Amino acid sequence: MLDLYFLEARHQVIELAACLDRLERAGETGDFRAQALLEAVKILAGPAKNKAEAVLLAFSDPTKEPVPAATTKAACGAWSGPLAGPPL
Repeated sequence: MLDLYFLEARHQVIELAACLDRLERAGETGDFRAQALLEAVKILAGPAKNKAEAVLLAFSDPTKEPVPAATTKAACGAWSGPLAGPPL
């Protein structure tokens, strides 16, 4: 598996680290999307078994009831409500 995927995964981890560095320099680490990225990193580094599922859930809206009307014109990729876990 490592022979097939290591270099691609290494690239993606470095790219994510560079993105987080840019967010920090821009002072945007408090944004809900940055917090969702940090939560995803925490999941990746943790003991969770189904990491892909857990990361997807970290970006997802956990509510069950539909909203009466959309408040934006496009998806933003992360839920803007409170995180399931403690803030990072």
